[in-house]
Amino acid sequence: MIDDIVRVDEEIKETDSSIREISPMHITGRGDIDSTKVTFHLKIEGHLILPCSRTLVDVKLPINVETTETFLLQGSEYDTEEEVYQVKGDVVDLMPVIREILLLEVPMQIFCDDVNRDDAAPQSGKDWEVVHDKDRSEKIDPRLAGLAKFFDENNSSS
Repeated sequence: MIDDIVRVDEEIKETDSSIREISPMHITGRGDIDSTKVTFHLKIEGHLILPCSRTLVDVKLPINVETTETFLLQGSEYDTEEEVYQVKGDVVDLMPVIREILLLEVPMQIFCDDVNRDDAAPQSGKDWEVVHDKDRSEKIDPRLAGLAKFFDENNSSS
């Protein structure tokens, strides 16, 4: 049986610099051992702090992953469709696998719920503003406002 708290922050931050903070990960599960392989059934729980893709404020991403990882004790005689790892030496090291799983959990984009926070990136500036899809459909581009009037005049003259 496995029930442990693991810190993996420095190694992952070196690999993915967008990760700002990593909580200690709670690893639970079990390991099944037979003569040719060791199979771990793991649950990884914790959270990552990532920058919001829009405002750059910290966003807490909960991690709750269940995975099964197989390590071969001997040569590659084991035929399966799942990914397996080869044991090097006499020790099964789960840390590289846990780091890989956590890196795969990082989304390409993540957004915070509150865009009006004080520590958020500005939403407008001189001659620019962040436009949301709902605002885009309601507003007419000022450069094209004259064109809209042209079509109104055309419809009234027919």
